[in-house]
Amino acid sequence: MSEAAASRRPVGYYVHHQGAGHWQRANLIAARLDRPVTLIGTFAEIDTSRANGAILDLPDDRLTGFDGQDGEAIRPDCFHYVPVGIDRIRARMGMLAAWMAEHDPALLIVDVSVEVTLLARLLSVPTLVVRLAGNRTDIPHLEGFRSAERLLAFNPPEIETAGTPDWVRAKTLYAGFLADAPKAGASEDGSIAVIYGRGGAGGSVSDLAAAARAVPDRHWHVLGPVESPTADLPPNLHLHGWVAETGPYLDRATLVVGGGGDGVVAAVATRAKRFLCLPEPRAFDEQTAKAEALAALGAAIVRTEWPNASDWPALIRAGLALDPAVIGGLVQADAIGRTVAIIEDVIRAAEHRRERFGI
Repeated sequence: MSEAAASRRPVGYYVHHQGAGHWQRANLIAARLDRPVTLIGTFAEIDTSRANGAILDLPDDRLTGFDGQDGEAIRPDCFHYVPVGIDRIRARMGMLAAWMAEHDPALLIVDVSVEVTLLARLLSVPTLVVRLAGNRTDIPHLEGFRSAERLLAFNPPEIETAGTPDWVRAKTLYAGFLADAPKAGASEDGSIAVIYGRGGAGGSVSDLAAAARAVPDRHWHVLGPVESPTADLPPNLHLHGWVAETGPYLDRATLVVGGGGDGVVAAVATRAKRFLCLPEPRAFDEQTAKAEALAALGAAIVRTEWPNASDWPALIRAGLALDPAVIGGLVQADAIGRTVAIIEDVIRAAEHRRERFGI
């Protein structure tokens, strides 16, 4: 980073702790921003050794049975999660407030938290709020959206969730799918890639073995968490666990089976892969809404639960009959570059307003 860039007002990027997708895209974006970046969140489950910026590691605010809402009858309508009397929550918000007061950020990108968004607004810090898929028309989400400078969606408008208010759509800047580009020259080998993300329950060995036995003419490569094998596995089933790079397996696959998380969908779309989507339960129907939009476009086959063994041959045939150009056609080139341009545009608008107030 040049001396001039290093002297610019910094950006804070708040990273939610559910899954790894929030961290991965934050790190990709931070690498391209031409100004100091601090990545902010709870990182106990994340390897931050290659972070493209400073780290502010916050105390974990999750309580036993955490589901994103605190269940308090006296919770104000504008919040999801503000349990009372929890020391580490007070410490967490205090650290975040102190960082904003000390560093005077040009922008706080919030991916995602209504409470962090509203805290920044109280501290007079402009925010760019990431919008996830799903039915997010509840009062806390809408008030968070209302308080932001703009909203940022890492998907194309074609898969916008039905029922999203017009003013929310109008405030949203669609950066498109954010994923590493596939390796040039990779050729498909007829295999099936099954991918599980960090934020889900992982795979069942017995279910995977039954699927592989039902379709024995194809190799099944499983990436991500799976329970330990307790019996002999069919020879065409390969359990790889966590891998540093999922790209090579996806590049070779003829069909990808996975959930509806942002990272999986972006990786599949970027590679224009035939996709069997098994959306996992998430708050606000996040994965289900995205999967339904893909199915409506003919970009994926969708099932809401793991299929029975006898269903797999027909499902694989249906998946292979998909036109991969449909999902591939949803991708716009250089989503990271477009995201960085969006961020700088939002900062310029906020700074022009700041100048008008003579600050």
